[in-house]
Amino acid sequence: MHVIANTKPLAERVRPQSVSQMIGQQHLLAPGAPLYQAILNKKIPSLILWGPPGVGKTTLAKIIGQELGMNFYYLSAIQAGVAEVRKVIEEAKKLGKVLLFLDEIHRFNKSQQDALLGAVENGTIVLIGATTENPSFEVNNALLSRAQVYVLNELTEEELIELLHQAIAKDEWLKQKSIELIETDLLLQHCEGDGRKLLNLLELLVSQAEEGESIKITNDWVGKILQKKTTKYDKGGEEHYNVISAFIKSLRGSDPNAAVYWLARMLVAGESPEFIARRMLILASEDIGNANPNALLIASNCFDAIHKIGMPEGRIILSQCAVYLATSAKSNASYMAIEQAMATVSKTGNLAVPLHLRNAPTKLMKDLNYGKEYAYAHAYKDNFVEQEFLPENIAGQKFYEPGENAREKEQRAFLKARWKEKYGY
Repeated sequence: MHVIANTKPLAERVRPQSVSQMIGQQHLLAPGAPLYQAILNKKIPSLILWGPPGVGKTTLAKIIGQELGMNFYYLSAIQAGVAEVRKVIEEAKKLGKVLLFLDEIHRFNKSQQDALLGAVENGTIVLIGATTENPSFEVNNALLSRAQVYVLNELTEEELIELLHQAIAKDEWLKQKSIELIETDLLLQHCEGDGRKLLNLLELLVSQAEEGESIKITNDWVGKILQKKTTKYDKGGEEHYNVISAFIKSLRGSDPNAAVYWLARMLVAGESPEFIARRMLILASEDIGNANPNALLIASNCFDAIHKIGMPEGRIILSQCAVYLATSAKSNASYMAIEQAMATVSKTGNLAVPLHLRNAPTKLMKDLNYGKEYAYAHAYKDNFVEQEFLPENIAGQKFYEPGENAREKEQRAFLKARWKEKYGY
């Protein structure tokens, strides 16, 4: 087994030292691009770097500090607070303008972010905030208005492969090895667009080989080394659909225990929380519907909250929603109603709208009796008057059959009281 002489991780050892060495983000860093020009002219405003993990946010911030020749301070919002921010501001007053890189800025609350405002506005510090979350939700408007937002993209497959070749050619430890990239599909799949994770995996693979052994990176070998990550869950493959199917069926089957288990399986495997929330939103209408209308509200709020909170805290919101849906009364009556209605439309085509239901914005239309016999429901007792709302060919056809639950039994009674025997309620 290879021993790594340098204790720093590979990603840190081969971190780019200039804009020209950076891989990816060419929409920002190619000659002539906005951020490239700002760095070239040494006129950097405070900025927010928004993008997924491992795409170069920290690297870019450090390069900007080097290019501008500024004193560089690094704080992580996970560990730091207002006291650390104020300490940097005091240092800036002594040293002159400094660059403060605040990683995970979205983890600062409103009051913590407010502590930065004065120093950013008067130019005491140039702030570079990094976030994986949408800054529109996570960064105060006051601070956001004083910073330029730049979006960093997930690295493409080509860029990730280029990153591998760059590391192999650049790192002193790797240069001593005989490394051949034969297959990279599984390796790239494991890193999920995260360049830092990719380099760490490469280092792990190389360290597992025997000393002096020629290292041939193939999908089979990667799978054997990274056994934990090769649990059967391919976001584009069969197991992906099997697990989400088990999750949805557990919710439909009112089993919260199975639901949270399959939810955990997806989250541990790296499934998109938005994908899970979207599927629960659909289920809330398809499988619960009017048996409990609040289910749709809960699922919708869950979907919105995931965008605002992100992971890992988002797992709690997903779990709450899943348990609520699993333990709710169920009905697919609305789903069946639209399915039957669409089947009827496909069979009967575009049946004419009855004259009394037609809109009559012109004199000609009125002369043709458009809307003439329409009865305005609110002009009658209980805001109801019996009239035909379906085309003549399918008059009286029932599509909606209320379920056998408390709320839909109320709907059935409501409909029966008004339509008597017409629809068979």
